[in-house]
Amino acid sequence: MLYRCVEAHWPAFLERAQEAGGLPKFVVQEFEAYLLCGRLEAGCLHLACRSCGHSQLVAFSCKKRAFCPSCCGRRMADTAVHLEQNVLPVVPVRHWICSLPWGLRALLGYDRTLCSEVVGAFVGELSRSLQRRAKCLLALGSVADAHTGAVASIQRTDSALRLNVHAHILALDGVYVREAEDGPLVFHALPTPTRAEVADVARRTAERIEHILKAHGRSLDPELHDAEPPALPLVLEEPGLAACYAAAARGVSVTGDRAGQTTLRLVVSRDAPATGEVELAEEPVAEVRGINVHAKQLVDGRDRKQLERLCKYITRPPVAQERLEERADGRLELRLKNVWKDGTRALVFEPHDLLARLVAAVPPPNFHLLRYFGVLSSHSAFRAEVVPKPPVDTGQSRPPPCQGDQLSLLGDSDDEGEPRHARTRWGWLLKHVFQQDVDTCSRCGGPMRWVEAATTPDAIARLMASHGLAPEPPARPPRSAATAVGQQKLQFGE
Repeated sequence: MLYRCVEAHWPAFLERAQEAGGLPKFVVQEFEAYLLCGRLEAGCLHLACRSCGHSQLVAFSCKKRAFCPSCCGRRMADTAVHLEQNVLPVVPVRHWICSLPWGLRALLGYDRTLCSEVVGAFVGELSRSLQRRAKCLLALGSVADAHTGAVASIQRTDSALRLNVHAHILALDGVYVREAEDGPLVFHALPTPTRAEVADVARRTAERIEHILKAHGRSLDPELHDAEPPALPLVLEEPGLAACYAAAARGVSVTGDRAGQTTLRLVVSRDAPATGEVELAEEPVAEVRGINVHAKQLVDGRDRKQLERLCKYITRPPVAQERLEERADGRLELRLKNVWKDGTRALVFEPHDLLARLVAAVPPPNFHLLRYFGVLSSHSAFRAEVVPKPPVDTGQSRPPPCQGDQLSLLGDSDDEGEPRHARTRWGWLLKHVFQQDVDTCSRCGGPMRWVEAATTPDAIARLMASHGLAPEPPARPPRSAATAVGQQKLQFGE
């Protein structure tokens, strides 16, 4: 449904956006690459069985990182396996979430420098809190003797596809201490942080962010956000993108009868209870000046499957296709995973409103969504002593590296047959994520090898013709309701 919506309405949306100042090149490339993702006529790989000669074609992916469900799902699985096997040690890991005030979200969505400083401020105060607690409990001489580690994943949207830049932090729930001068690093777990300790982290984070914003000419005071123009340089340089950011951050529509109003919500019966979490008095959550900190989830480092699921959660795609469906009037209904406290169970978008939310979900170039801190950073001198050792077995629970005949589009092997990198093989990821085994022949069970990568129009047409495929897929039947909605005028900006 997501692909059909983008395919049908993206040309008209882009035309309207051009009238309002246009969209940047990286956004246009993201959408156009998504429309070619998984299409054989855009490029494919020719695979053949070594035993029976059976051949098949596998389409290339767009390899984008904004909203493509297949590529983001592949990236999610790859990152989760990498974090579980190569980064996070076998120690308790606590999941921290830091949400930011509404007035900052459009600004942080585009300004990668400011976003990096804000996320670094939160992780710095979290590390400081762990070190101070460790110094008191372990009687350390200095907080510098306690070493912390964390992985931060930046999510750009929330469950309603609003522009909501927030950070998910997987922090080691304790500290490493070198107890002897020449001895190894020893991990010491810390107790669950109290509500007061979490509130102290939120308060100190708010103070540091206030200083950062003052250096950028901004303020954390919510009363001043309405007086300040949101992301003024962005408004001047990219007015079309700024309009999408502003609408996505406020959760309002840009087209149709509800232009400028909040997105239409579907509410459950008043008698039906909400399924959201109920906050208890002593739980480790706090909010200070719009900085909301949540630290309730703890994973035992020995439970590697649960840890991998948590890594998938913090790097998940913004859109779940199974919860998106088309209504009879051509509008799109996005069902929420959990019912909100006010009873909202789903949101109803005009197609162009959904595209505006997807535009805001596209990260700008060089906007890193995954960051490493402390002993888990590549710059740390302690990293080699902390991270897990490479796995020895090559079973299905631990994916083998790319080597030998099983080459990968993600990387080749050198002359000695050793992998050039330790990331997961492309074929294993297809099986792990989509249950599509391209390493094994579907007829005889023999090993598959790739024969040719078709990237030119002539090579693609030749391979498709040899497999009895037409150069273009059949046309889709027209949808009168959706087409009528797509002709409505967008109201960008004022």
